[in-house]
Amino acid sequence: MTYLRKHLKLVTVAAACVAIGAAGSAIATAGAASSAPTTTSSTTAKAARVRGAGARALERRAVHANVVVATNSGFVNVIVDRGFVQSVNGQQLAIREGTTKATYKTVTLTIPSSAKVRDNRKASTLSALTAGQRVAVVQAPQRAWVVAHTVRTP
Repeated sequence: MTYLRKHLKLVTVAAACVAIGAAGSAIATAGAASSAPTTTSSTTAKAARVRGAGARALERRAVHANVVVATNSGFVNVIVDRGFVQSVNGQQLAIREGTTKATYKTVTLTIPSSAKVRDNRKASTLSALTAGQRVAVVQAPQRAWVVAHTVRTP
């Protein structure tokens, strides 16, 4: 259970970094384009809730992220890939990044043998994954996680 919590924290931190960067860029661009009129406190609170909802939506919809994270010993790159399993061949995992209706790109990732693999919330192996499963891969310098689950059909 602690493994799952650690994984979720890492994915959340990575996605939050992407969302914060995108939001900061959007705010800087909007501020440069025009000056904002004075707002009341209720309007400001409403705008903050909308921005928060937008950040969460961005986090849920992210399909690829390369995040630089500060650590005690410096900075590290954390890469997040989300999509659907196309195939598994040894330590090679082919993923179609995107949504059920649209494809961003197809990537083949080399997953280290030490990676923690979860399939439908249970410990598993990379070879147990099947085509069509939704998957998230988080790769940090010393650790990697693969979390997959079977897509529900209506």
